[in-house]
Amino acid sequence: MTAPDFGMQFSRSLTEAVSVLGADFSKMLVIETSSDASDATYPIDTPVRISTSDPDAVKALGSGLLADAVRGINDQLTGINAGADVTVFRVKEGATVSAAAAAIAEAVGQLAYIPSAVNATPRIVVAGRTAWRPDLDTVNPVVSALQINLPKIMAIAPVDVDDTSSAKAVDARETMSSERIMPIGVAAKVYEGDNLVIRPMASRVAGLFARIDNANSGKPFNPIANQPLYGLAGLSRNIPFSLLDGSTEGQQMLAANVSIVATGETGVDGSIADGGFVFIGTDNAMTGGLWEQIHQVRGMDYLIVKIIKITREFLGKNKISADIAEAWINSIAYMLRDHKAVNDILGYTPKNQMFKASQNSAGDIRLGTLKLDIGIEPAPVFKRADHNIRRYATAVDGLVADIIARLDQAA
Repeated sequence: MTAPDFGMQFSRSLTEAVSVLGADFSKMLVIETSSDASDATYPIDTPVRISTSDPDAVKALGSGLLADAVRGINDQLTGINAGADVTVFRVKEGATVSAAAAAIAEAVGQLAYIPSAVNATPRIVVAGRTAWRPDLDTVNPVVSALQINLPKIMAIAPVDVDDTSSAKAVDARETMSSERIMPIGVAAKVYEGDNLVIRPMASRVAGLFARIDNANSGKPFNPIANQPLYGLAGLSRNIPFSLLDGSTEGQQMLAANVSIVATGETGVDGSIADGGFVFIGTDNAMTGGLWEQIHQVRGMDYLIVKIIKITREFLGKNKISADIAEAWINSIAYMLRDHKAVNDILGYTPKNQMFKASQNSAGDIRLGTLKLDIGIEPAPVFKRADHNIRRYATAVDGLVADIIARLDQAA
């Protein structure tokens, strides 16, 4: 634009810290079959984004596992936010479970392309048929596909494993090694009309993630353990569990990173609750403890997305200078400071330590590259309380002093 000879001009500085909004980590993707869904609304192998609060969209799902997955999600949204942002990916039914699993696994292979198709990135994936395996030595094809493709969109997936016994559930978990997969070893008993049927639990846990996110201003930093699940008539089997006894079947499954749902028991000291059905699970199927708690994985993903948004405000628009580098670093540090202030994270590298001379050579900078070293410590879940109970002799000394004081007053 030509500058006026007589007038004025305005410009905005590009060397200041920027603020960005976080992404919605409660968006979901459901991949399943439905023989009677509306072909017009849900064409085969085509992602369709809906709100689960839309009755017409839900009705068009038909019956069966696809409709149940969406209902299972929606059952958990008991607050003001009564609907979820869900992308439905309907796949071909198939004559056998193995055929359906193969179709779902193929759809999972398209995870990286779905965000562009629906203008939304799903961060929670509910993929069906994960409890099926051709034999006890073989990984489920859907789980195998999830392990490869979930990192591409920074998503997680609660997955069903064999719900008939803890041994088979743990055996299935042993075929997995992913920080983004949360195995669940029990199925849901729900009403469909006046019929009681067994349905997968994974979608219910996905809905629970969304409910807890909503209670934390939409942020995915909080764990979901010890929370009620709604819409259940019962469980596929009752798993013995006690908060006080590590030898119970439920505790053994949790030790193997298999999540469970326990029933409440009134008047029982070690029960998880007085009533209802309570989800118990904190861990993913990762080997090793550094990123074993799945809420920490989700929280770090959230921060990475915000760092991406911050950094793209600086890339390509500016020449490298001290002002630009400082503004970029300040933007990241201020963002992390805000999350530390509300206890989303325990702490982070101070901004004056993020940029290290040893990691930024003259050659790298001449090529347009700057590198930051950012440490972020996510907050762990409170999993166990250890109490040391002992006698307190000081209380007896206090009693003696009290008696003497009263006698002195009486005298």
